[in-house]
Amino acid sequence: MAMGIVDRRSPHPAGRLVRPAGFAVLAAVASALALSPVQAAAGPAQASSAPLAQYHDPQSRSPIWLAGGQQDAAHRLMTLLATSELDGIDPRQFNLRALQKAVRRAASGNRLDVDRADRMLSEAFLRHVAATRRIGSSEWQFVDREVAPAAPQASQLLREAAASGSINAFIENMAWLHESYAGLRLGLYEAQQRGDRVAAARLRLNMERARLLPAGGRYVMVNTAAQRLYMYENGRVVDWMRVVVGKPAQPTPMMAALIRYTAVNPYWNLPSDLVAERIAPNVVKLGLPYLKSKGYVVLSDWGNNPKRIDPSTIDWKAVAAGKVELRVRQNPGPANAMGRMKFMFPNKEGIYLHDTPNKELLNEDARLLSAGCVRLEDAPRLAKWLYGEPLKVPKGGKPEQRVDLAQPVPVYLAYLTAVPSGNTTVFFEDIYGRDAKRLAAGGVRQVASR
Repeated sequence: MAMGIVDRRSPHPAGRLVRPAGFAVLAAVASALALSPVQAAAGPAQASSAPLAQYHDPQSRSPIWLAGGQQDAAHRLMTLLATSELDGIDPRQFNLRALQKAVRRAASGNRLDVDRADRMLSEAFLRHVAATRRIGSSEWQFVDREVAPAAPQASQLLREAAASGSINAFIENMAWLHESYAGLRLGLYEAQQRGDRVAAARLRLNMERARLLPAGGRYVMVNTAAQRLYMYENGRVVDWMRVVVGKPAQPTPMMAALIRYTAVNPYWNLPSDLVAERIAPNVVKLGLPYLKSKGYVVLSDWGNNPKRIDPSTIDWKAVAAGKVELRVRQNPGPANAMGRMKFMFPNKEGIYLHDTPNKELLNEDARLLSAGCVRLEDAPRLAKWLYGEPLKVPKGGKPEQRVDLAQPVPVYLAYLTAVPSGNTTVFFEDIYGRDAKRLAAGGVRQVASR
């Protein structure tokens, strides 16, 4: 598989459709993997048998994996299981010899043999799904428990597979995981075949990250490595835009939360370090009129009811030197760094998505300029998608007017440094050094930017 450099004009982070040769390539080694123990870190995952037993009532349902007497879907599933070392799962837990034997017996068409084999295949499938949805150790911060991943209910997942229209495509695309996962998995196999240890290690990291993203639903995903925001519906990208993310010294965290409301005409409460780095030196150089021209106000404290402080009473040289710490707030207006609105998913790190008056920064190839928050290319367009109509700004022009979402929308601040794209895997620069740090811990020390 060719390794590609990202084309920043390409809107999609990944494609659900796996390359046609993908499973054929994996199937070529599946038999060997099925018969040879493969060591992996993950242990067996347990799946509830009650919903499965109810769904596999031979009097009320047709086979899933052996429908119509055909065995192609069964063999595709066994290929997935035999190559599950790619997912960090030990294939031995699936007892592939017993599965192969049961499927061969089912070829006779005997109803009991077919039902037994089909049930065994479903049980193995559900164990695989549960293992791939296990969180384990994670770089992610889950602000709201509703956005944490969970394995689907057994009966629901089996019904989705049976009703998918193409059970083969359901397995090939690993439709129970994020759209990027199957392509990353195939890329990992091909990197291993090439002996590219660095690429393989980076792909494993990104598969781990992608496992915690939704397979479907309506949500926002920011890929900080690509400096882009994607809007998803039913697991597919429907719109995207460029964003500015945190600089390497102040990286945007990997975070999952619920966007609950929009603050219209927002204030900007400057972090104290930015007051020292940006504001105080300009006051020293340009005088107090600089504060008024930018709408900055000095406040007494960080409480809810602070008092205004006369800026002429402040030793601005001491502030610039870091000897005096100040609270400075910027009023709403054309110069406000938050622009017209900010999208809030309350979290202890104070991270949010927001508009920006500095649109020219979004034309840069490397957009690593913020203090951790995410600046948007087109905030009103995101608002229209979130609310289903242009955001109606409350009357009166008051600052910090809150407009709640009727239904909170999940947001995922991801760090995907590799994504599948057509016949290539696109590698993004490891802007925050997260790949390098984790790979070094695993003994892989040569991480090249691609």
